[in-house]
Amino acid sequence: MEENIEQKAQKLLEEKDADARIRVYFGKSKIILVALLVIWTIFQVNVSTISIMNSMNRNMWHCMSLLVFTFLLYPTYKSETKRRTFPPIWDMILAVLSIGTFLYMLHYYPVIAQRGGFLEKNDYIIAGLAVVLAFLAAKRAAPSLCYLALAFLLYNFLGKYIPGVLGHGGMSLKRVLNHMVWGSQGILGTGIDVSATYIFVFVLFGAFLKHSGFSQFINDLSLTLVGKTAGGPAKVAVIASALLGMINGSAIANVATTGTITIPLMKKTGYKSEFAAAVEAVASTGGQFAPPIMGAVGFVMAEFLSDGGYRKVMIAASVPAFLYYFSLLLSVHFEAKKLGLKGLSSEHIPDAVKVMKQGGHLIIPLVVLMALIFMGRTPLYAGVWATFSTVIASWLKKETRMDLGKIKDAIVEGSQSAIGVGVSCVIIGIIIGTVSLTSLGLNMGNLILSVVGNDQLYLGGIMVMIMSIILGMGVPGVAAYVIVASVAIPVLTRIGVIPIAAHMFCLIYACLSNITPPVAMSSYVAAGIANSNQTKTSLIAVKLGLTGFLVPFFFLGNPVLLIGAVDVPLASTVIAVITSIIGVAALTGGLGGHMITHCNIVERILLIVAAFCAISPETKSDVVGIILVVVIIVSQFIKKSNNIERSV
Repeated sequence: MEENIEQKAQKLLEEKDADARIRVYFGKSKIILVALLVIWTIFQVNVSTISIMNSMNRNMWHCMSLLVFTFLLYPTYKSETKRRTFPPIWDMILAVLSIGTFLYMLHYYPVIAQRGGFLEKNDYIIAGLAVVLAFLAAKRAAPSLCYLALAFLLYNFLGKYIPGVLGHGGMSLKRVLNHMVWGSQGILGTGIDVSATYIFVFVLFGAFLKHSGFSQFINDLSLTLVGKTAGGPAKVAVIASALLGMINGSAIANVATTGTITIPLMKKTGYKSEFAAAVEAVASTGGQFAPPIMGAVGFVMAEFLSDGGYRKVMIAASVPAFLYYFSLLLSVHFEAKKLGLKGLSSEHIPDAVKVMKQGGHLIIPLVVLMALIFMGRTPLYAGVWATFSTVIASWLKKETRMDLGKIKDAIVEGSQSAIGVGVSCVIIGIIIGTVSLTSLGLNMGNLILSVVGNDQLYLGGIMVMIMSIILGMGVPGVAAYVIVASVAIPVLTRIGVIPIAAHMFCLIYACLSNITPPVAMSSYVAAGIANSNQTKTSLIAVKLGLTGFLVPFFFLGNPVLLIGAVDVPLASTVIAVITSIIGVAALTGGLGGHMITHCNIVERILLIVAAFCAISPETKSDVVGIILVVVIIVSQFIKKSNNIERSV
């Protein structure tokens, strides 16, 4: 049965996620491919940390490698046989074309710079070939993003036919090719720069953690912490998926891997299929904005903000992420109480002391990472040393020791995982290039401002929320954030939102697109594993993740919930966090219909009103919210006592 669930999860993952469909080679091809991936990994780590290479050359080498590996590993069509002994001839030709194209660019880029950026006929031909190859690679590794980028590319030529503020004068083919390929804001711009540095290093770090046994340690630790409590398996799913999700950065992959264990356990405990699937989807999605790693998105945000570094981003994200997962834990707890569910029996719970003795040393890499970041080292430096420390930490116990075989497997898995996200970052260059070339971001801001005005903060926030969710649908977390940041951030900053609040606002909604209908990828994969209705699962996931949808609006106008974002007294921050926790608890109880005991309709409405009052960082509203919550809790205790007396 377990094997069937895993096979089903893999099938669902392959259907929704291109990374799961990569080819599996045998014989000499496998040896050559592994060797190339190892060499590429050494090269990437070297140029990101030790060697000195200008960013444009590094990005060209990285882009060339991504395209070559995409054509070798990703199938041309979904039904293609995965197991192969040799790549198809067509893909070999595309790989060779990719090498030739980018070697030309590496050689002639300094020449073009010396002649003042003037391009000759061959330069335009190479640029056109680079764009075509980028789209062919994206069609395999990031199909939904490929179509979105194509729409943006066409906008460069067709925008002159669009009336109103979203139109423009039109761009020539030469100008578009120059900007998209030879410029610094196209396929060799921000997206690929992020992929070549932060994404590659931290995806590799995640793979090393996995092969050191960290995933199993997290599952065992979660069981010891909450396994015996009411609805224990659901709480295990929340904690384990949160910790693993912030490392791998892929909500869909996280659902498919941890969901095969947690969803059947939740169903066996007594949760309905739709609820169990929704819990896993919501838990896996939040990891992308949960510190300390945030699926590598936090490092990208720090690069965009260039103010305070990653420490500022990580600290600012801590309260929204905590409230999100606190709400989810309360949801599964209240649901368990409502259904009368118990926790797991003692024989299914590992001994806490034994778990820490066997795997506690695997926390060392995270400690190293955090320590180096807080000491002021760059995230890249910290990430590389954390990766090395993973191997060293694994040697402390025989059971977790990483030998050369495991190290090789970690390198291969990490580098392969970086390919799909990397290609997404390449094709994002088309989107970012279009925004900068046509002033689309500015025009979009003007359009929204013409509708909501300069002082309608929350109405503008609603429009940006919708835009962020739409742009983030079906796109990996990092890629979704980069797209949204290029289009939506200027809108928020123009209506008075401080930069870090604007970035965090867009990031959270881009991530939540994974559970938002109609393209709720995480919810659909989880529903497939649970054999539940996809629509119902997605709607329940939205309800469970409602805190994530609401909290950004509260820090939009008053970012006190983003610790360190604004200079306020510590007491004000502490009070805001405490009242927000109370508000989240009230919201969860109101939506779920249960706190101390069952809530009637009046109590549910009052709890939801109290939640909005308490989460809002205003003193008067906090007082009203807390009073309402206290009154309802007292009434619930009285009601429960009366029910107990009647039953006796």
